[in-house]
Formats: sequence, structure tokens, C-alpha cells
Amino acid sequence: MAEINVTPMVDVMLVLLIVFMVAAPMLTVGVPLDLPQTQAKSMNQDKDPLTVSVNNKGQIFLQESEIKPDELVAKLQAIAQNGYEERIFVRGDKTVNYGTVMQVMGRLSAAGFKRVALVTETEQ
Repeated sequence: MAEINVTPMVDVMLVLLIVFMVAAPMLTVGVPLDLPQTQAKSMNQDKDPLTVSVNNKGQIFLQESEIKPDELVAKLQAIAQNGYEERIFVRGDKTVNYGTVMQVMGRLSAAGFKRVALVTETEQ
């Protein structure tokens, strides 16, 4: 009499579920920020945009690497695949000076980038 024992398979699946639940929050963009919360709905994206982050110390990051404000536009122009139509997300810590975030957005706008957006968290 042959029977299939599914208990080991269920155990493995539960362990995998726990591993993915723990690892999923770590897969977000690398700079840890405390984003402000709004009631705005999320945008649908077909690919990953370029991300500029400003942390609570006023440091500016392009993707995950720190960058000087003077080098920001040149680096973005070098890596933007769609030129000035590339989507750029600006993430700013909610405790950072408002002027610092506006300075970053002003540089992007003055350089000619047209699709610049602010990133927030959904309000709880």
C-alpha cells in the first residue's frame, strides 16, 4: 500500500513563506527613509524608474549611491535611457528641510527632465 506523505512538503512551504515574508521588505530601494504619508493612489509602473533620495541629514543619493548636488544632473543625463523623458522619483525623508528637496527638484527641472515625481507612503 503506497501513500504520499505531504507533511514534509507543507513544512518546507511554510518555511519558504516565512523566509519570503521576512525578505520582502528588504527588497525596496536601498536608502532608508521615513517617507511622509498621503492619501494619493500609487502609480502603475512597467519598469523601475531612476530614484533620487534625500535623507534626514540632507545627503543626496542616486539609486543607492551618495552623490554631490553638483554631479546629480550630469550623472542622470548619462544613465537616462529615454533622455529627458525618463521618469525620476524623488524620495525625501519627512524630517528633511523642504528647501533641500525643492533644490533637488529644481536642478532636475532646470536640466530639462519633465517626468519628476515625489514618492510618499500610503496614509494609514
